[in-house]
Amino acid sequence: MSVVIIDYGSGNLRSAAKAFERAVAESGSSMRVTVSADPEEVRRADRVVLPGVGAFGDCRSGLAAVPGLTDALEESVRVRARPFLGICVGMQLMATVGHEHGDHSGLGWIPGDVHPITPSDPSLKVPHMGWNGLRIAASDHPLFAGVEQDAHVYFVHSYHMVCADPAHRLATVDYGGEVTAVVGRDTMVGTQFHPEKSQAAGLRLITNFLRWTP
Repeated sequence: MSVVIIDYGSGNLRSAAKAFERAVAESGSSMRVTVSADPEEVRRADRVVLPGVGAFGDCRSGLAAVPGLTDALEESVRVRARPFLGICVGMQLMATVGHEHGDHSGLGWIPGDVHPITPSDPSLKVPHMGWNGLRIAASDHPLFAGVEQDAHVYFVHSYHMVCADPAHRLATVDYGGEVTAVVGRDTMVGTQFHPEKSQAAGLRLITNFLRWTP
């Protein structure tokens, strides 16, 4: 069994890989964690993780710049239904369109747009940086097993996904209004926060993803 964390020039790959390796070790699993940009490794992987840091358009271009990588992602996640986790901008790329510095097409896996955060309280700064409590809507989803309501997780972002179907929004946080924190459908999930930086709650979520058998 293997999990591939995709390297396309965008994302904190070191901390993500270390968090996944720790989750594997602490759970007693024999799963192999690999960081790779090789489309064939993505196709062979049992689970796929897409991190992302920076602007939506830059991350989308970075993904497209690796020959065959987008096709391998589509085949693994959409055709073979391998469990998929998008992190931060990696989650946003699941949307239809991102509106950061222009309009950029996403992967279109979860219908919706990525819009700027607009807190109703002018004292709240953007980007949204730091810890915030999860409001879990889909408490029966295996991703949240053992994760308490209002568990604090770590965010660094200025944009969030607005899902066309509210059922795809699995959790939110309050930051001068509801902000999307977790999305999901079928064998795909995405977190706007960084589970690899979210201590116990983040490690539990990663472990749940590794055990998830949708």
